[in-house]
Amino acid sequence: MDSTQISRFSLFITVFSCILAFSFGDNSSSTDAHWLLRIKSKLVDPAGVLESWSLRAHICSWNGLTCSHDEAFVIALNLSASTLSGSIPTELWNLVSLQTLDLSLNLITGSIPPEIGRLRNLRTLILFANNLSGKIPTEIGLLKKLQVLRIGDNMLAAQIPPSIGNLTELRVLGLAYCQLNGSIPAEIGNLKNLVFLDLQHNSLSGFIPAGIHNCEELQNFAASNNMLDGEIPASIGKLKSLQILNLANNSLSGSIPPEISGLSNLQYLNLLGNRLNGEIPWELNHLVQLQKLDLSSNNLSGTINLLNIHLQNLQVVVFSNNALTGSIPINFCLKNSNLQQLFLAQNKLSGGFPLGLLNCSSLQQLDLSNNNLEGELPPTIDKLEKLTDLLLNNNSFNGSLPPEIGNMSNLENLYLFDNMITGSIPVEIGKLQSLSTIYLYDNQMSGSIPMELTNCASLTAIDFFGNHFSGSIPETIGKLKDLVLLQLRQNDLSGPIPPSLGYCKKLQQLALADNKLSGSLPATFRFLSQLSTITLYNNSFEGPLPDSLYSLRNLKIINFSHNKFSGTILPLTGSNSLTALDLTNNSFSGSIPSRLAISTNLGRLRLANNLLNGSIPSELGRLKELIFLDLSFNNLTGEVPSQLSTCQKLQHLLLNDNHFTGKMPSWLGSLHDLGELHLSSNNFQGQVPAELGNCSRLLKLSLHTNNLSGQIPHEIGQLTSLNVLNLQRNNLSGSIPPTIQQCKKLYELRLSENLLSGPIPSEIGKLTELQVILDLSRNLLSGEIPSSLGDLLKLERLNLSFNRLGGELPSSLGQLTSLVMLNLSNNHLRGQLSSTFSGFPPTSFSGNDKLCGPPLTSCMDSAGHENNILSSTAVVCIIVAIVFTSTVICLVMIYIMLRMWCNMREVLISNSSEGGGNGIEQIKREDQERWMYGDEKKRKGEYWRVMSSMALVHSQNHNDHISSSCIFQVRMDTKKLGI
Repeated sequence: MDSTQISRFSLFITVFSCILAFSFGDNSSSTDAHWLLRIKSKLVDPAGVLESWSLRAHICSWNGLTCSHDEAFVIALNLSASTLSGSIPTELWNLVSLQTLDLSLNLITGSIPPEIGRLRNLRTLILFANNLSGKIPTEIGLLKKLQVLRIGDNMLAAQIPPSIGNLTELRVLGLAYCQLNGSIPAEIGNLKNLVFLDLQHNSLSGFIPAGIHNCEELQNFAASNNMLDGEIPASIGKLKSLQILNLANNSLSGSIPPEISGLSNLQYLNLLGNRLNGEIPWELNHLVQLQKLDLSSNNLSGTINLLNIHLQNLQVVVFSNNALTGSIPINFCLKNSNLQQLFLAQNKLSGGFPLGLLNCSSLQQLDLSNNNLEGELPPTIDKLEKLTDLLLNNNSFNGSLPPEIGNMSNLENLYLFDNMITGSIPVEIGKLQSLSTIYLYDNQMSGSIPMELTNCASLTAIDFFGNHFSGSIPETIGKLKDLVLLQLRQNDLSGPIPPSLGYCKKLQQLALADNKLSGSLPATFRFLSQLSTITLYNNSFEGPLPDSLYSLRNLKIINFSHNKFSGTILPLTGSNSLTALDLTNNSFSGSIPSRLAISTNLGRLRLANNLLNGSIPSELGRLKELIFLDLSFNNLTGEVPSQLSTCQKLQHLLLNDNHFTGKMPSWLGSLHDLGELHLSSNNFQGQVPAELGNCSRLLKLSLHTNNLSGQIPHEIGQLTSLNVLNLQRNNLSGSIPPTIQQCKKLYELRLSENLLSGPIPSEIGKLTELQVILDLSRNLLSGEIPSSLGDLLKLERLNLSFNRLGGELPSSLGQLTSLVMLNLSNNHLRGQLSSTFSGFPPTSFSGNDKLCGPPLTSCMDSAGHENNILSSTAVVCIIVAIVFTSTVICLVMIYIMLRMWCNMREVLISNSSEGGGNGIEQIKREDQERWMYGDEKKRKGEYWRVMSSMALVHSQNHNDHISSSCIFQVRMDTKKLGI
């Protein structure tokens, strides 16, 4: 027999049983039994709560049913918290005698059928905490006898039907925790018997209806966490029976109506999280029954004028996050006060510690944080002997901690951070056996951490960050067996980590960074099995890491950077829970362990500035959560493994200052989340991959100091988010792509020391965010400087030196008023400099021979200098001409004189043939006279006489003399003729 046949058979037995019941039993109860059995068949009952529903038993004994006194009718059906599922069976509407229906706390789905209006005898309808959806049916207004309606904590939507105002007998209306919208219907004021109204956690909007004051019996009104706006109606003060008023987390505005003081029975008032303004009305002192008052997170101002002398039943006061000013009244508390909690945080209260609070002997929690309180803490603070929580953080308290604080034996949480407290921690603090949390960070405290602190056996959290504590960590720190957080960062602590720290076995967070600690890590660290975060950076720890660290399998964050650790990093690879590992600036050596790949949740891996060698393990490609990878400033070699392309969440990839080789990987373009790529100072070759243009989120691209060649790809223009582009010191050639204009967020552009050629594209002028530098120096750029560069108004440094740029300097460059460095040297620029450039040194323009004007020589001096050069040339030419002419004249005269002399010699020779004499002696004598007296005789007119006397001389060498003279004469003639 299959399941279909079994179902049919069961249905037949049920119907047959009902027929028998109708034949032999009471008509009414038998009819109800029929419908109830039908209801049973429609519901899913995994817990078997409906197993008793059988004709073998009397209907009035069925689970969840209540019959009338004569057992003629079923008047109540209560199946609450029975794990039933399915929709509300339509057969229910046939149980017309029902007075109570409770299906709450189940898994009922679907909507509330409109047929529910047929249950005219219903007094209690409870359907809360199911999965009902749809709207509240208008027909619910037909249930005139209804007194309790609780259908909240479902997924009901739409508006509250106005017909609900017809339920004049209603005492309880619960519609909370749904998705109801629209406004609260004005008809709610018709419910004069209403005692409980719960509308909280919906999306109701609009005003609170003024007619609500007609609900004179109302004791509980909760409409918190909606979107109600407007003012709180003054008429609400007429609800004399009201005990609870909760309008928190809406958008109510205006001031708190003084009429609210008419709620003489009010015990709970919650108006937090609205937009109320003005002062706290003094009339609230009339609410003598008030126990809890919360006005926090509004815009209330003025002073606190509530006095405990009137509000003697007040236990909780919360005025936090307002704009209250002044000080707390000295008579705020009576000695027999019942006040237990006082929260005044995030206001503008001023003055010293409010001494009036010392009378609040019953106070257990006091929060005065985030105010403008100042002065020293009173030594009588120990009068608050029942205090468990003292929050005075974010004020301006100064002075030292009073030793009397050690008498507050019930103190559990002490928050004094972000003040100006000085001095040391009093040793009396060790008496606080109940102390669980002590936060003293961001003060100016000094001295050593007292060993007595370790007597506070209940301590779970210590935070002394940002003080001036010195000395060593207490050796007995291991006594704090329950310690979970130890934060001692940014102090002046020294010495080693005490081995006893390893016995704080519940420790989860250890922060000792930014101190002067030294030594090696204790082997007892192996006992810190629950440790998840350890930060030791900026200390002087040294030596290899202990192998015991390998056993810390729960470590998530490790930061040992800026120490002197050495050896391998293998001991830190034991945890597969690691999310961040930072070992930068140490002396770790060896290779990067491939075992790091087991930490599949690793998001940050920083191993920069070490002595690591070898290649990047391909196993790192398994780190799918990796966001930050920094291996810079090591001795790593080889190619970048292609397996890193699977790290699709990478945002920062820093491999600079290593010895990587090969081509720059094209798969980098597949890392679409990449925001920083730093591969500079390596030995990469080949071209800049065009695929980098796919990294649309890239903010910084630095590839400088490699051996890259080829052109800058046009796809670089697709990097529209780019802030920094540095391609300097490569062998890039070709022109600067004009598509670079699309990188409109660039504020630093460096393309210097390449082989780039062609003109500077005018499109660079569209990079109006350029600020840090535009460096195109030491290339082969030519043409004129584009005038569009004058649009770079934010630019601070411009370097176009050592190129082949020509033409005049565009006047638009004078608009660059933010420039602090300008270098246009060693180009072919010409023309006159604008006066706006006079403040730059001459070296900014040197090497441009045709450029003039301040700070170079003035253009007039330059022109004058050129004229002077022309005049000098002319003078030289004239001098040369004069010298040449004079030389020619002298040579002609010498020639004439020689001719005359030769002719006279011939006369002498001819005369000598006619007479003799002692000619030799005469010549000798004349020669001696000539050497002795020089030309004096010539000046006396005896020249010719000498010549005449010489003509009388007889010489035996006559022929030789003539020959010699003739030869000289011929040579002179040949020179003269240019032969």
